[in-house]
Amino acid sequence: MDARVVAAQALDEVIRQGRSLSAVLPRWQEKVAPRDRALLQELCYGSLRWYWRLDAIARQLLRKSFKAKDNDVRALILVGLYQLEYLRIPDHAAVGETVAAVRALGKPWARGLVNAVLRNFQRGRDKVLTQLQQDPVAVYAHPAWLIEHLQAAYPDRWQAVLEANNQHPPMTLRVNARQSGRDAYLAALTDTGYAARAFPYSDEGVVLAAATDVDALPGFAAGRVSVQDGAAQLAAGLLDARPGERILDACAAPGGKTAHVLERQPQLAEMVALDQDADRLARVEQNLQRLGLSATVVCGDATDPDAWWDGRTFDRILLDAPCSASGVIRRHPDIKLLRRAGDIAALAQLQGCILRALWPLLRPGGMLLYVTCSVLPQENVRQLQRFCRERADAEHVPLAARWGIEQAVGRQILPGQEGMDGFYYACLRKRAITG
Repeated sequence: MDARVVAAQALDEVIRQGRSLSAVLPRWQEKVAPRDRALLQELCYGSLRWYWRLDAIARQLLRKSFKAKDNDVRALILVGLYQLEYLRIPDHAAVGETVAAVRALGKPWARGLVNAVLRNFQRGRDKVLTQLQQDPVAVYAHPAWLIEHLQAAYPDRWQAVLEANNQHPPMTLRVNARQSGRDAYLAALTDTGYAARAFPYSDEGVVLAAATDVDALPGFAAGRVSVQDGAAQLAAGLLDARPGERILDACAAPGGKTAHVLERQPQLAEMVALDQDADRLARVEQNLQRLGLSATVVCGDATDPDAWWDGRTFDRILLDAPCSASGVIRRHPDIKLLRRAGDIAALAQLQGCILRALWPLLRPGGMLLYVTCSVLPQENVRQLQRFCRERADAEHVPLAARWGIEQAVGRQILPGQEGMDGFYYACLRKRAITG
């Protein structure tokens, strides 16, 4: 099938059914020829990255909205507009191929409509784009609620965050310290024609100059290297696991942080990887197997330890809390559509429940590392401030680091800072209460 047709159908599934692109795209990729899969991916990710801008353009050019059953035609128009505005495909080819794709949707009546919308944008591009300048949603290609949240949280930085969210992220690797040093792996990349540099805040991090197929990377299949953003690689160093310790990685799937801790510290007494999603836990096991690592993998709810905990305390807990993922929009642009303003309070409540449930599992003197890939204070610094006020035995440990922005509790990385995704880290030590 034509990549544009398939892109429209995949986008319709994301937009109308609220499914994530990462869940939808693999199935649709099977419907196009291998040579067209890169184009399909670009059309899907790009159209979602710029959805709020493309949607505003389309609304200017359409006289009336589509019926629900014809939203695939609307999605195809967005795909056409994305090509005209952001890709180097010649305009005549972008219009011609997109109009031709209408036939495959089984809606020949829409052929003239799609042609008219795209050609009207071609002819009146400057006027259409000028009219968008008064609408922040169209200018920044983000929903209004998220723009407002970022303006309130970062009065001097919100525009930079929005602009970073619309950029393509770098491809960052984590070298498996059990198999290779970073310098040796950088040399192997150079020998095979890849340009790369060391990531400055992790001893195992490598940033590629250009993205590539992971299977082509030297030693990937043998577990020599994994793909992991630089911000996510900070977790293992901050956790600082020691020989003989028992570690819990809560909400562990898909297992990147679990694996990194094990790679850095091979003499743990036990690493427990917990997640309530059995399908995602299977990915943890697959990743550990590829890397030659082992952990105790447990399917369980972090808010209900009584259902899975064996009663033995942990020396350290890594809590990669469920969150809005507002810090990784550049990797997952569908978050702009899938998240709603009302989700944030619900997520903050869940995070608090998990914190309170896991705290008793930590031994006195032990440490909990709280992590999110969010940039919203409700999920981050305010969450930790509230918890520290509630718990007399919770002590905030300041993070002495050169990355991110210091907060009242923890540090916040904003998207694009040092090329990283948006992450929040905070470290809590459990004081022994006497008397």
